[in-house]
Amino acid sequence: MHYFLDVVLPIPLEKLFTYSISQHEADHIKPGMRVAVPFGKSKIYTALAHHVHNNSPEAYEPKEIYQILDEKPSVNEYQLKHWIWIAQYYMCTLGEVMRSALPTALLLESETLILLNKNIEVDELALNDNEFLVYEALQHQTALKIGEISGILDKKNVLPLINGLVQKKVVLQKEEIYEQYKPKLVKYIKLGKEFEDEAKLEELLVNLSRAPKQSQVVLSLFQLQATTKKPIPTSELENESGCSRAVIKALTDKSILEEYLIRKDRVEFNGIIGESRKIILNAYQEEALSKINANFKEKRPTLLHGVTSSGKTEVYIKLLEQCLLNGKQALYLLPEIALTSQLINRLQSYFGHKVSVYHSKYSIHERLEVWNNVLESNEKSQIIIGARSAIFLPFSNLGLIVVDEEHENSFKQFDPNPRYHARDASLVLASYHSANCILGSATPSIESMENVKNGKYGYANIQYRYGDVLMPEIQLVDIKEATRKKRMKGHFSETLFNEMAETLEKEEQIILFQNRRGFAPVVECTTCGNVTQCPNCDVSLTYHQGRNQLRCHYCGYHMALQQACLSCGSNTLDKKGFGTEQIQEELKQLFPQANVGRMDLDTTRGKYAYEKIITAFEQQEMDILVGTQMVTKGLDFRNVSLVGIMNADSLLNFPDYRAHERSFQLLTQVAGRAGRTKKRGKVLIQTYNPYHQILQQVTTNDYDKMFAEQYYEREQFKYPPIVRIIKLTLKDKDYNKLNEAAQWFASSLRNVLGYQILGPEYPPVSRIRREYLKNILIKFPKTQSPVQTKNSIKRIEKSFNAISKYKSVRLVYNVDHI
Repeated sequence: MHYFLDVVLPIPLEKLFTYSISQHEADHIKPGMRVAVPFGKSKIYTALAHHVHNNSPEAYEPKEIYQILDEKPSVNEYQLKHWIWIAQYYMCTLGEVMRSALPTALLLESETLILLNKNIEVDELALNDNEFLVYEALQHQTALKIGEISGILDKKNVLPLINGLVQKKVVLQKEEIYEQYKPKLVKYIKLGKEFEDEAKLEELLVNLSRAPKQSQVVLSLFQLQATTKKPIPTSELENESGCSRAVIKALTDKSILEEYLIRKDRVEFNGIIGESRKIILNAYQEEALSKINANFKEKRPTLLHGVTSSGKTEVYIKLLEQCLLNGKQALYLLPEIALTSQLINRLQSYFGHKVSVYHSKYSIHERLEVWNNVLESNEKSQIIIGARSAIFLPFSNLGLIVVDEEHENSFKQFDPNPRYHARDASLVLASYHSANCILGSATPSIESMENVKNGKYGYANIQYRYGDVLMPEIQLVDIKEATRKKRMKGHFSETLFNEMAETLEKEEQIILFQNRRGFAPVVECTTCGNVTQCPNCDVSLTYHQGRNQLRCHYCGYHMALQQACLSCGSNTLDKKGFGTEQIQEELKQLFPQANVGRMDLDTTRGKYAYEKIITAFEQQEMDILVGTQMVTKGLDFRNVSLVGIMNADSLLNFPDYRAHERSFQLLTQVAGRAGRTKKRGKVLIQTYNPYHQILQQVTTNDYDKMFAEQYYEREQFKYPPIVRIIKLTLKDKDYNKLNEAAQWFASSLRNVLGYQILGPEYPPVSRIRREYLKNILIKFPKTQSPVQTKNSIKRIEKSFNAISKYKSVRLVYNVDHI
């Protein structure tokens, strides 16, 4: 009998691929194991075993697998089930979900090696200079990697040259699979076995009396062994004895000391457990906790609606405690990596080494270690804190999922596929594990609140701040009037400037929010009106003063700031608008004594960058922190008494049906950073339109009124949560072809679906990375089956792909577009 294995490959192709396996392999392979398989002409990929069967494929002759990479599955059945749901719901392939979900270290891929062909006589004169350099290098080395050849020739694209050498039969290509993960091994030291006997030890110390440094090392080792029963790292012995590594090496060479290696996790908890064990909930928190537990008994996800600084985290800690007592794992999701650094300290001081962290700023090695700890249900991974990618971890015993700041659009993945929403995906994950799920926010999303009103979610609320601290006083500052009366200092109104001066005098801290990074978003020539544009995207270049560069925030293109206009040659260049960098510069001039920090994408690129900025601000090394929306999300600073919002209008006047909801959420969240301890905080919002309904609702913290108005508008214009929505983006470098293709697709959708199809229409930024974009919006009622609708769209896509002239047009689906 023949055995076959269906595998998932990490490539964007819909179907599973079949390979032939032996009976012995069929007995060993389990779903979720990784296998290396040949694909295409010579490439080797890591694939995921899906299932073993006896049906030979009819369309092609199956290849044999290359090797089995796992002893036991790396991916469990819950994950596979969840990944299949994500692929189906978000209209992408299982391979794309696999590539996104698995840590890079588990996705081994082959690397092409170039070897010299020893079976032929090479005519050196027939080779050009570059070919000869490669040939000569191979005389001294058995094989070269593509990157090494690139380095030898100092050229990026060396593939045409390698293909030329292959055709001339000078070299051969070979694929070699390589492991990316290297475990961290720490050197430990102990006394040689021979000297465990007391008599031998005495003799050794007498002999070493002539070598005082070596004697000192041995005596230090005794002292360390007496004080600690744990293995002693070589580095610790080196510090304790005050001797160099050479002295220790001399003793190991003589077999007096013995070195050995122990595998260690790269991320370890070294703090003190139990600092926060005395968490006492107030009456409002206790009431919320009992409501949540009552909903959990009914197996309903619950929305915790608590005002900013009401102590939602303490409620989560109590729920996590209950979860661990039941012997279950817990997942704590946060929208921003910036938030994890503050929360890690709080949770680790409470739960110690049971807490692990998983997000994209961690190295591939660290992420793989967390993955393996979760897979093996180790004690150190009972609580996982992470950003959206943490939902892909191999939980086998999940008891609780906490989605903090559930309204945040950072939970939505935009590029690349799968374009999933971590909040919605975590609700499905919780249902597979029969786990509890709690969503928390001070400003819940309209969708979540509608689910509460429909009875789909349970509800608990905390209406008062912890310690009965008053909500901050929010004041709108009319900068239209201030500009007319010439009462502005740069971008600061007189009111904001005076309040800041007063706050700094009291030695309290300030947060300023400006949702745009860089120095100025536009550099314009005042003579001819030319604005420096990105050559790859339809967007102006943003000026960054720190680097003296103009940068594109879409594709990363950058150029030095020109001294004269590129169009007319005039040197009358003016910088329009303002970003966080410009605010920081202005503050240095207005308040020279104040220490000003900045937190945006430019200052948080490093692994520990968030942590450094947040810690410095917490320890009051900074007086003013300027930031983009990173500073708005759930951060807890005790000494902040003033929050300034530089320009609220840029949020409100955005071409998006969620603009008003998002503005309310963002402004309320950033206001919530003020006055979190005894003293009431103050928030100043600068705006050209202080009578705007959303700004009025923010000042009174009237969530219910905002919800009612937004829900009514969505009902009138048929937007979520009243209807479901799928955004379809078509991309191509050819402007005319894209227009034609988008028109064809939109009319096919209208013919087949008959629902409301909006578009095709250009988005606000209609060209990115030299590709033109066009959007089609599909709205369909909630009563209509999403599966049938998606299948109909996929059938239209198949017909579309069959048209040869549209082959280059790319389609991107965004389900539940936000």
